[in-house]
Amino acid sequence: MSPTTESGNALVDDLAARIRAKIMSGEIPIGAPLRQAELANEFGISRTPVREALRQLQTGGLIEVVPNRGAIVRVPVPWEVREAYEVRAELEALAARRSVKRMTAEMVDELEAVNSAMYEQSKRNAAAAASDEPTDSDKTASKGSANDQFHTLIYKAAANSRLERLLTDLNDAFPRNVSALVLKDNPRHRDENFEEHQHIIEAFRAGDEDLAASLVRDHVLSAGEHLAHWYERRSSTVYTG
Repeated sequence: MSPTTESGNALVDDLAARIRAKIMSGEIPIGAPLRQAELANEFGISRTPVREALRQLQTGGLIEVVPNRGAIVRVPVPWEVREAYEVRAELEALAARRSVKRMTAEMVDELEAVNSAMYEQSKRNAAAAASDEPTDSDKTASKGSANDQFHTLIYKAAANSRLERLLTDLNDAFPRNVSALVLKDNPRHRDENFEEHQHIIEAFRAGDEDLAASLVRDHVLSAGEHLAHWYERRSSTVYTG
């Protein structure tokens, strides 16, 4: 392979990663068109590497080509979400079980602070959406939501790097801003999510491994169902709109 080919491949890989990051943060939302000319202009390059980067993302299942519309950010189908969250639920239950004996009182306090921040953030997002103002998730999606931080704290406390990588990969299968949108759009689910987190925190404080694992498993499965329903509703507007 020539140096020119290697540099070309590196450019395509880097461009695909940058576009993927925009999709995962929600900066490029699901269902949005991906026009080669606009992307080439944005990144200051020719259309050829853009075309190759989009082909790479299409192969990975992140985008698709729709007749008469071209390339768009793909909307995951409900069964994909449920399958991913079924696996995530079991792995995260394992992480919770391992974390119980490893969490200090300060770490549990941090979980509680993050949960409260998530709840307040979600309420602000809903209020801002009602008044057409930019939401917290719009402005800080790339930094990760408080909901993500809550679960990441559990992954890290489990002290198993392979388990943490697997859970991170599962989370990165879907745009991270969508979980915040689901909470923003459903006040009842927002309240339930907060309470479920609180029960998990109480299990950590009590040092109850079985309860923590069970609560986390049920919580993740419930979150997966809400996410699957959200995508199902969204797909009807993306493909018929």
